Amino acid sequence: MSFAKVLSPALREIRILCSQTGPASAGTRQFIVSKYPVIKKHNPDLPVLIREATGTPARVFARFERGVEKHVELDNLSPAEVEKHVEQLLSS
Repeated sequence: MSFAKVLSPALREIRILCSQTGPASAGTRQFIVSKYPVIKKHNPDLPVLIREATGTPARVFARFERGVEKHVELDNLSPAEVEKHVEQLLSS
């Protein structure tokens, strides 16, 4: 799956949490820098929330229609691994 396409209409929101400076969130921060513009370009009306707070474990939440929410942990992953986990989450 590539982020250079429109995501499922069942997807209502993506929420990314990570630490601003923590080494465990480095891959997640790099993922945000490289993929956020692509996601927003192809899904301009999809809310993509990025929450940074010191000491927060890196994870991403996806909220789907009917209030179904799923998440994956992203601590200590490389940017490529983060991308793989996010793709799996969004395609579930």
